[in-house]
Amino acid sequence: MSLRSLLKGAVLVTASAALIAVITLAGILAFVFYHSDGGRSWDTPVSRISSALTWNGTEYEFSGDDLLEDDRWAILIDEDGQVIWSLRRPADVPEQYSLTDVASFTRWYLSDYPVQCRIRDDGLLVVGAPKGSVWKHDVSTASQLLHDAPLWCGAIFLLALGCVLLLAYFVVRRWFRQAQQVRDAARSDWINGVSHDIRTPLSMVMGYAAQMEAAADLPPGRKKQAGIIRAQSQAIRDLVSDLNLTMRLDCAMQALRKESLQPEAFLRQIAADFLNGGLGDGFGFEMDLPAEPLPRLDADPFLLRRAVNNLLTNCVRHNAPGCSIRLGARAGGGRIVLFVAGGTAARTAAPADPARQLEPDGGAAHGTGLKLVRQIAAAHGGTVEFGQGDSQSLCVSISLPTR
Repeated sequence: MSLRSLLKGAVLVTASAALIAVITLAGILAFVFYHSDGGRSWDTPVSRISSALTWNGTEYEFSGDDLLEDDRWAILIDEDGQVIWSLRRPADVPEQYSLTDVASFTRWYLSDYPVQCRIRDDGLLVVGAPKGSVWKHDVSTASQLLHDAPLWCGAIFLLALGCVLLLAYFVVRRWFRQAQQVRDAARSDWINGVSHDIRTPLSMVMGYAAQMEAAADLPPGRKKQAGIIRAQSQAIRDLVSDLNLTMRLDCAMQALRKESLQPEAFLRQIAADFLNGGLGDGFGFEMDLPAEPLPRLDADPFLLRRAVNNLLTNCVRHNAPGCSIRLGARAGGGRIVLFVAGGTAARTAAPADPARQLEPDGGAAHGTGLKLVRQIAAAHGGTVEFGQGDSQSLCVSISLPTR
């Protein structure tokens, strides 16, 4: 999943969340408005009903039958509390009312009937609806609350929007991690498959080359060619091994098996194995260790040995005979620095600018070797530095924290 796709997804989720919040808020407001007096106010029907009720001098005449639905009724109460006119008045609605009764039903209910009232010159007109058809409740609030209502609504809206975005963030991040894991697993399977397919024929090539190199009936020129084939095959095998390891470190699939190491003994063992493996003609080798004991290290011996061996191999591979290789360590500032120095500025194949040793994408001027060194150092909480040693030699240092 690319960064562009991730940004598109985030914008889409944000727009969706905002649209949902706006529609929800608008729906709530519309619902409240429709079911309140703002949508179907009784004031206008009651005023029209009142206009339709007239006194002709002897009796009341009502011309608004079409204004009252079949289930609504009406009464007119004079100043003495007596019902002087009625239309479809229920049997349980009284004909005489006190001042207290009037004050009560004008706010609440009249015999459990929801009613609306209108004051006239000749009395109080009361229009009633069936029981249970309208819910009435006295609501009062401070004016300050009405002034603060927009701020509260805005804050609640932003809070809801933030919660939705936060949830979307975690969901998108989970999707991204799952996609990354699938991609890493596919890459791991592909590299492992290719490495396995290369390893078998490469072993056969190395075996036959070694036999030809040791054959007594071959001329020296052919033996030398066989030795070159064997050495290059070994380089390919090391490259495949480095590729596997750097992929596992990139995907955090290589578990660290840390042990307590004594740096001096660890480096001497690496030097012995390196020299026994064949340093090559014309190369010098020396150890540079302090007289005082170095602090112990907590590190994975396999990975750390691999990093130092890669640096030593680079010194041999990228320098001409006559180069002196120096392996050593020093301590200071709560860290231990393992370093390999070799070659001169004129002989080394590495660029003179240390910043160019590792490319921005993690690649290295010497292939996967230096990238693997950087990854191993980072896995141990350390860093890799490039500098200039004695006699214009290139020095690569691995700085690691002590115990």
